[in-house]
Amino acid sequence: MPSCPRRNCVPVNVGGVWLGAGHPVVVQSMTNTDTADVNATIAQVLHLARAGSELVRVTVNTDAAARAVPAIVEGVGRAGFTTPIVGDFHYNGHLLLKKYPACAQALSKYRINPGNVSIGRKDDDNFRAMVEVAAEQNKPVRIGVNWGSLDQVLLTRLMDENARAEQPRETREVMLEAIVQSALLSAAAAERYGLRREQIILSAKVSGVQDLIAVYRALGKSPYALHLGLTEAGLGMKGTVASTAALAVLLQEGIGDTIRVSLTPTPGGDRAEEVRIAQQILQSLELRSFTPQVTACPGCGRTTSTFFQEMAQQIEGHIRERMPAWRSQYSGVEELKVAVMGCVVNGPGESRHANIGISLPGTFEEPKAPVFIDGRLFRTLHGEGLVQEFIALLENYVASHYVRSEEVAGTLSY
Repeated sequence: MPSCPRRNCVPVNVGGVWLGAGHPVVVQSMTNTDTADVNATIAQVLHLARAGSELVRVTVNTDAAARAVPAIVEGVGRAGFTTPIVGDFHYNGHLLLKKYPACAQALSKYRINPGNVSIGRKDDDNFRAMVEVAAEQNKPVRIGVNWGSLDQVLLTRLMDENARAEQPRETREVMLEAIVQSALLSAAAAERYGLRREQIILSAKVSGVQDLIAVYRALGKSPYALHLGLTEAGLGMKGTVASTAALAVLLQEGIGDTIRVSLTPTPGGDRAEEVRIAQQILQSLELRSFTPQVTACPGCGRTTSTFFQEMAQQIEGHIRERMPAWRSQYSGVEELKVAVMGCVVNGPGESRHANIGISLPGTFEEPKAPVFIDGRLFRTLHGEGLVQEFIALLENYVASHYVRSEEVAGTLSY
């Protein structure tokens, strides 16, 4: 299903991954390793890529990090992945990109924060130097404004103008205008210094849901590809809900070409969780499909047993485990819909709406579990082996209903 059909922007090629102009919304993430630690960074890039991150950003903040980049890109390639690696630069990016041309060449994109370079001051030599390297290397650039490091010269000017106005606006409104102007003025400067419009991506990161929506509605009128995401979204549930609330509104309006869910990981937590959440946002909006969806009821007084909950977990776990193989073997399997329901009230109906579903007996109901395939009753299961029997039916459904990848490849070769 095409993503963001109302978003009319210039397409951008990031190391073979296309953004904007009708291309699917791209999921990306960022490592939190010391980039100078080549092996650790390669391992995390691969972990994120396996989870589905289509672009992976790494911090490039020191000479050691810049020297490590070519080895990281090479190591990821040796592992069989072509995931583009993006360099995140602040303050000293103009020095590192000039000093380490191998780093500049190995990266697929540069991220520049205009608030942390010289743009907006008496000169913008540092910003210009980074843009000129990108132009020489034919690399795209994300101009990433962040309200935590906003161009203070621009903000001060707008605040002064507002103070002199007959009807001054609220400080929040001026701040949001400064964020939008910083992005657009920086993009115009980048074009003056040699970048083509199809090499420019804009982002404007804030940590408030309504602020993010307001900023991107303004940026959505521009011709540039846009990267969406709340900055410092937070931990766990708060970060997940806030990111989903903001991104869903914008994506539904056709605004946004690549997204990141910037979750604060728990100590030792799984960095790839933010990738899976970003995928789920897109899949819930029916913009993309990444993995089969399991519908399961929340439970009520009719489902006092935990069996249906345990079965739903087992089915989801089985799908996660099998997806790498399924994805490589079968075309379209990511669109599979599975239902695991707990009682007779909604169970048969939800199961009929799924490709394959099972309606388990609730408390005091007859101990039988009808299985529906493509809307029709297929079989009724009983007994302790019910879960494994359903998993076998699920495997058979996948094998019999989805085209094998080699058959697709064979068709495309003619």
